Amino acid sequence: MNETLRKHLPKLIGLGVVVALAAGFFLFRPSGQTPGLIAANGRMEGDDIVVATKVAARVAKLLVDEGAVVAGGQELARLDDAQVKARVRQAQQALATLDARVRAAKTNLAALRRQVPLEVSTAQAVVGEAEAGLAKARAQEEQAVRDAGRYKELARQDVVEPQRAEQYELASTEARRARESALASRSKASEQLMLAQLGPERIRAAEDDLAALTAQRDQAQAALDEASSNLSDLTILAPSDGVVKTKLAQLGEVLQAGGALFGLVDLNHLYLKVYVPEKEIGQVRLGQKAMIYADALPGKPLPATVGYISSQAEFTPKEVQTRDERVKLVFAVKLYLDENPGHAMTPGLPADAAIRVDDAAPWKRPKW
Repeated sequence: MNETLRKHLPKLIGLGVVVALAAGFFLFRPSGQTPGLIAANGRMEGDDIVVATKVAARVAKLLVDEGAVVAGGQELARLDDAQVKARVRQAQQALATLDARVRAAKTNLAALRRQVPLEVSTAQAVVGEAEAGLAKARAQEEQAVRDAGRYKELARQDVVEPQRAEQYELASTEARRARESALASRSKASEQLMLAQLGPERIRAAEDDLAALTAQRDQAQAALDEASSNLSDLTILAPSDGVVKTKLAQLGEVLQAGGALFGLVDLNHLYLKVYVPEKEIGQVRLGQKAMIYADALPGKPLPATVGYISSQAEFTPKEVQTRDERVKLVFAVKLYLDENPGHAMTPGLPADAAIRVDDAAPWKRPKW
């Protein structure tokens, strides 16, 4: 080794160390590590929805199996409805009867409202005629009494024959009877007028009857609505789009109210559950954007949003990859899909995710 080489050997060794360190960094740094992004992976999950019966009944039909993809409003099961259908028919008949009674009461009330004014006016006219007849009878009676008195005096004086005086006395008696009859007719007409004048009270009574029947009809309608609602409750529908995760009842099983039939996962609210190392969790915030990459959708990453960050650390699950295998404590984070086009993502699918902690960072799929 010459003098020049010995002189520069320390510098060359130092340069080699630097080069080796740099090469080691680029060769062995975690491939998923991208500035401004936190890489993670996990499996798609969703919030469980328990589909249960509102009423006690026997399971008559099960129309879907576990793993089935269902749409909101799709029929999932039917419960035995024989007894409820009978109650519906009874309620329908009761309602029909009360409907007929209400219609009859309305017709009667309408007739009374037309009839009462006519009865009053007619009774008033009859009273007027009776008053006129009574006045005439009284005048005739007075005249007959005077004539009978005069002829009686003339007969006493032998001016006229006694028979003549008797005739006028008889006429006086007949006039009195006519006046009494006219008085009775006037009294009867007055009574008829008083009865006719009770017409408004009859109308009010008919209105009360109609109101009572209407209330009974409304009660029958409510009973029919309740029975119909109970009948519809026996058809079990999917509350939303989803996947049947578990079947919790068997054909023929008798369920109590609230008994569970299926467990669903809502396909419109799926999330990727990932685990972030404790040294990186401080960069993650609720509302941050993320991108989910799944082998089931090659070349079609799906945008997501950080919707949940666990407050407690846990040991790394065996199925989860991290950039540093020495990481022991991680925090669960849920990345909710902004949308699930065509419901292509389903629970259980594995996927990678990139959480953007720097708005300027370009999206890039993690590589493990």
